Amino acid sequence: MTEKVSGIRTGGRSTLVVAAVRSAVESLVAELGAENVTIALVAERAGVNATSIYRRWGDLATLINEVAAYRLDPERPLPDSGDLETDIRAWAHELATHFGAPANASLLRAGAALANSGPSDCTLNRRAEAGVLVARPGQRSEREHDDTVPTADQVINYIVAPITYRAIFAPEPLQPREVDALVDDLFHAVGPAPASG
Repeated sequence: MTEKVSGIRTGGRSTLVVAAVRSAVESLVAELGAENVTIALVAERAGVNATSIYRRWGDLATLINEVAAYRLDPERPLPDSGDLETDIRAWAHELATHFGAPANASLLRAGAALANSGPSDCTLNRRAEAGVLVARPGQRSEREHDDTVPTADQVINYIVAPITYRAIFAPEPLQPREVDALVDDLFHAVGPAPASG
């Protein structure tokens, strides 16, 4: 008896369809603005049936959110120098560069405008990445004795939130010195508590 495995195929036609749909979404959002993009337009541009899009993504909001975040592959290697602050700084610059690109900022704005009440893949992926960065044993060793390791939530609040807010609401991306200031603020906030006495 053969066991049937359900899920999304990772090769062949499925890969071609995903690539065509992502490309169609990117170009349509750039040309028409997110508010004018529909599943029907995406299907036509991608050369696929609309039912294929509904089956894989469910709705336009989910599709646009995935396209906004797909270049930041959650399976990509994260910075791993052995120093927590260095790695968070490199990761923050990667995020700022990614979301600072006009096409990616436009897709992020579209995804935010169409977001449902639950967290987006972008949010979930960045939270997971922050969790990996702060939980690495090698990263924590030099800081764990003085309780200056930020939590994943602190990394989201101090690093990811300002970067994505700027991409969504401001016309210009963060400059490298501004990204460095975000990381400095994070580590200042979780610095050793003042001695009482």
